[in-house]
Amino acid sequence: MPARGWSWTTWGVFLLVAVIWGFNYIFVNLGLDYASPLWLATLRAAVGVAASAAILVAVGGERKLDRRGRRDAMLIGIPSITVFFALWFEAAASVLPGLTSVVINTLPLWIALLSAPILSHRLTGRHWASVALGFVGVLLISQIGTLAGSGLPLGAVIELLLAAFSWALATVLFQWRFRREEMLEANLFQLSGGTVGLVILTLILAPTPLPTMGLGLLATVGYLGILGTAVGYSIWLDLLGRTRAATLGAYLFVVPVVALLASILIFHEQLSYTQFVGVVLVLASIYGIGGARGASDPPTTPRAQPS
Repeated sequence: MPARGWSWTTWGVFLLVAVIWGFNYIFVNLGLDYASPLWLATLRAAVGVAASAAILVAVGGERKLDRRGRRDAMLIGIPSITVFFALWFEAAASVLPGLTSVVINTLPLWIALLSAPILSHRLTGRHWASVALGFVGVLLISQIGTLAGSGLPLGAVIELLLAAFSWALATVLFQWRFRREEMLEANLFQLSGGTVGLVILTLILAPTPLPTMGLGLLATVGYLGILGTAVGYSIWLDLLGRTRAATLGAYLFVVPVVALLASILIFHEQLSYTQFVGVVLVLASIYGIGGARGASDPPTTPRAQPS
C-alpha cells in the first residue's frame, strides 16, 4: 500500500530511480576496469551536467534562480557531487557493489539526524523505529560484524560512511534552500559546481592523461551520467520537493537490495541467511516509514535565503 500523499504512479517513478541507482553500483565497478576512480567520477559528473541541461531544456524549464540561488546550488554540489562521488568511487576500487551500496545507504539515518536541526522536522516514534529497523537491516545485509573476517578494508568503510553523510547533508540543505519549482534548475547548477570540484580534485590527485574512450568506458559513463545522474537526480529532486527528506531517504533502503541482488548475479556475491533477514527488515522498514504519522507531509517552506 502506498504512503499517504503518494500515488501508485509516484511509487512507480520512485522504484524506477531505485533500480537505476541500484545498478549505478554495478556500473561503477565495471567502469573501474577502464578508468581510475577520480577520472570515472569526473566523467560521470560531466556527462550528467550535459544530460541535465538537455532535460531542463526539454521540459521548458524557466530560469527561476537569481545569482545567489545559482551560487548556493553550486556550493551544495561540493558535498553532493565532489565529495560523495570521490569517496564512493575510491572505496569501490576495493569493495564489491553489494557491500558498497549497503554501507552508503546508511544515508537515511544521517538524513533523519540532520532533518531535525536543519529542517525542523519532528519525527514520530514510529518514524524513528522504522528508520532504526531499516538501518539494522542494512547492517545485516553488509554483515558489518564480520568485516575483519571478510577482509573488507576499514579505510574503504570509513570512506563510504563519509560519502553517505556528505550526500545526506547536501540533501537536507537542498530541501532547506530551494522550493520545488526551483529544484530542476538548481540541480543543473549543483552538478556543475560538483563537476568543477571533481575536475580540480582529479587534476591535483590523479594528474594522469584522460582515459582512452573505448566502447566499454563510453557505455559505462553513458549509463552513470545520463540515467544514474541526470534522470536519477531529476526524479529524486522532484520527489524531494514534495516529501520530507527523512521520509524519502528512508525509502532509499530499497536501493541496496537492488544492488545486492544484481551483484549476486553479476559479481557472484554471496547472500547469506543473515543478509536475507536484513532484506526482510529493510522491506519492513519501508512499509513502516510509509505508514508513519506525518511521514509524507509536505516539506517546510524554505527559510530566509542566505546572503
